[in-house]
Amino acid sequence: QVQLVESGGGLVQAGGSLRLSCAASGRTFSYYVMGWFRQAPGKEREFVAAISSWSRGTTYYADSVKGRFTISRDNAKNTVYLQMNSLKPEDTAVYYCAFRNRQTMETTAGVYDYWGQGTRVTVSA
Repeated sequence: QVQLVESGGGLVQAGGSLRLSCAASGRTFSYYVMGWFRQAPGKEREFVAAISSWSRGTTYYADSVKGRFTISRDNAKNTVYLQMNSLKPEDTAVYYCAFRNRQTMETTAGVYDYWGQGTRVTVSA
């Protein structure tokens, strides 16, 4: 079992920045992927970014956030971060951290094994 706890959400003006954190605890795995997803009101949960535990942290981003968001990890702290810059009102959503116990990068929410409770991000115009 893996527990994930997100933090760092809040209210920010368009053009501003936020950094989300996801602290993982529990069972350890050698190869895994940690991802960020988001869900806006009335919309399906969508992929934002992911980072692997191998190859020095391979990353993958949704086109909508590429160049604005950066995912990173601190292995010593078992924490993954999502630095969000140049935020737009359409980035408003609940952001979820997810853990996948496989050695493949995936953008589909259904294949992730564990989820955090979510942290809300609101970007005002």
